[in-house]
Amino acid sequence: MNTSRRAVLGAALGGAAAAVVPATGAHAASWQPKWSPSARSDGLGAFETIEDDRADSHPAGHPHIYATGDNWRFDMHKVDRDTSDDRQRQEVTGLRTSGSSYLKWTEGQTWRITYSMYIPSSLKATTTFTHIMQMKQPGAGSSPIVVQSLRRVDGRQTIELKIVEGDVLVGRADLEPLHDKWTDVDFQIKIGNGSAGSVRWILKSGSTTVVDKSKTGDTFLADRVRPKWGIYRSLGDTSGSLQDTYLLLTNLRGYQLV
Repeated sequence: MNTSRRAVLGAALGGAAAAVVPATGAHAASWQPKWSPSARSDGLGAFETIEDDRADSHPAGHPHIYATGDNWRFDMHKVDRDTSDDRQRQEVTGLRTSGSSYLKWTEGQTWRITYSMYIPSSLKATTTFTHIMQMKQPGAGSSPIVVQSLRRVDGRQTIELKIVEGDVLVGRADLEPLHDKWTDVDFQIKIGNGSAGSVRWILKSGSTTVVDKSKTGDTFLADRVRPKWGIYRSLGDTSGSLQDTYLLLTNLRGYQLV
């Protein structure tokens, strides 16, 4: 499938203006564009690293991550395995701005990502983890900081955002109404330890705001924070929801509050 969409995220940008805290001094803080890749022209060069079948578990399915038209596509097959064989992972990381440089999100900074995602009905919520976006410290073995997940709650399919430290639920919404259509995402993060950190998460389906929630929480481990997108899911699901599936992303944009 080659589903294409050029989403207009101006409404999401305007609707999040309340999150901008004016700086003291000569000027108010504002969102400055820092990253605006094109799937058509930049392809996978938009990202810092690519994690496509790291265990080489399914060569016949390669590539699992690729650009198609204006979208980035992540394919996941039931036979795919990560280097830990109790889970699956097809993800990209980071925000590359050239062949030799990428953005580094560090403590005290505030960043924002907007994009549109297409979640097909074959990509279902599960009883164990299914993450479609993470914020992590780079490096092997580091824990996630923030996760956007598809989770079964009392049998209901939901999409949620959590700050992992303290298990802080930022927001949650029904997933099924978002299946087989484009959803706009506006994610904002102030990077800091403990109460110095915070996030805001906005989901829009067409003109409808599905979620607009903010929470304070620990959003920094060490070094820096790096976004990840794709499908990362456990094989321990007990609801029978694991299928061959995919995820589409388009119109990825990155901003810094300065």
